[in-house]
Amino acid sequence: MTTTYAVRAIAPAVLTRLRQRDDAGHTRTPATDPEGGAPLRCCLRRSEAGERIVLVSYAPLRRWARETGAEPGPYDECGPVFVHAEECGGPGDGPGYPAGLHGPRRVFRAYDADGHILGGRLVEIPRERAAEAGPVLTEVFADPAVALVHVRAVEFGCFLAEVRRGQGAWRG
Repeated sequence: MTTTYAVRAIAPAVLTRLRQRDDAGHTRTPATDPEGGAPLRCCLRRSEAGERIVLVSYAPLRRWARETGAEPGPYDECGPVFVHAEECGGPGDGPGYPAGLHGPRRVFRAYDADGHILGGRLVEIPRERAAEAGPVLTEVFADPAVALVHVRAVEFGCFLAEVRRGQGAWRG
């Protein structure tokens, strides 16, 4: 059985709103990234030195729940994410897992159609072998109860990307 999935950056329409007022209700101040390396959720790569970025509060499960009618209850959470301060070109690496955001330890957190956590899969793959994350996602999606997966950093628990079944386009 082949499972198709789409790794998604934050949708452009959502980014526009987050830059104005984030999911915690605050207006955040952009800054110039002096060193680079911030994981950008707008284009699924790391920032470069000198780029203008902003750290905003984002509630990915809440936004998904609004779109699907799910009721995640206590699993709803809001956390910090880096995005470009202005509109960018979005993901440029093409389809597949975003190797530019991969680190040595990631968690693939699976959710059901109600937005409740089904479990997580610790992935310990070095960045240079990030493509090996694809088969792990295929295994996670082999469970028909899995509606979506959040890719998260282990050390801080930060949301990095969303993975959904199929290849559907974003809705703003």
